Amino acid sequence: MTSLSIAGRRVGPDRPPFVVAEMSGNHDGSLERALAIVEAVAASGAHALKLQTYRPDTITVDADGPAFRLGGGHELWGGERLYDLYLRAHTPWEWHEPIFARARELGLVAFSSPFDPTAVELLEKLGAPAYKIASSELVDLPLIRLAAATGKPLILSTGMATAGEIDAAVRAARDAGCAELAVLSCTASYPASPAESDLRGLPLLAGLTGAVVGVSDHTPGIGVSLAAVALGACLIERHVTLDRAGGGVDAAFSLEPAELATLVVESERAWQALGEARIGPSPSEREGLRFRRSLHVVADVRAGEEVTGRNVRSIRPAGGLPPAAMTDVAGRRFTRDAAAGTPLTWDLV
Repeated sequence: MTSLSIAGRRVGPDRPPFVVAEMSGNHDGSLERALAIVEAVAASGAHALKLQTYRPDTITVDADGPAFRLGGGHELWGGERLYDLYLRAHTPWEWHEPIFARARELGLVAFSSPFDPTAVELLEKLGAPAYKIASSELVDLPLIRLAAATGKPLILSTGMATAGEIDAAVRAARDAGCAELAVLSCTASYPASPAESDLRGLPLLAGLTGAVVGVSDHTPGIGVSLAAVALGACLIERHVTLDRAGGGVDAAFSLEPAELATLVVESERAWQALGEARIGPSPSEREGLRFRRSLHVVADVRAGEEVTGRNVRSIRPAGGLPPAAMTDVAGRRFTRDAAAGTPLTWDLV
């Protein structure tokens, strides 16, 4: 069975979904707020905290022009320069150590998405147990090879990617030594529409990659994430914020702590509900089988009386002939006396 292990926690179809809370830029430039998010994530029951490791100068350059600005129609960041957006959203590198340390103290797995070789270098020094490659970096095969060469589990997000690009990224990871791989379905729009989630593609993604699959979900609420579990998602990544109404670079498509806690509980229930590919009564239904309907004598009768709808009916519990047998027994005569409540059996008619 395909699975991977992140900091000793197994992730795969035989385990409840592994829930990853992405802090991203929701710290709003405050280390105190960042640590409060860590504490909220731990209290929610989520399994992991993830950061994004870049500086504005490692992800873009301080330039202007149409190529370096978000489109004016973008719902959240319309017209903003890339450099300014990343300056506002990045997590300062000196914050990584205290954030990782606090997360580990609280029992969270802490890891990050590196965006260039210097980020991998930093995260290796911090003992990151896994790496996540963001959707826009899926085509950066040298970065994938570098992260894979660490020997750590690797998670690839596939927003915007074609099947060919996904295959190339997976091959790059495998060739560089990645033995534990997860691939996430993702709609790389912020926020994303549930209608564009195309979750029926999850089994296709699993077949294409041979990897554990999951979702990086930017839709409102938790419905899409739960539906993904039914289609094989073993890992769920969601952005998290302390207060969506408080603003923040990613707050609009982030879950609040209470919602994250609900996701943890309900995703495990969704996984439990998958059960087995079988049809038939479950062990817990055995008691219920006793109370199926069957034919019973419903009025005291004497031997020789005719069976009619007045003295025999389909009622609960089970024990008598099936209800469909009424057409065969109607008009026959009782072979002996029977009290109301007696199950009707063939020897009675």
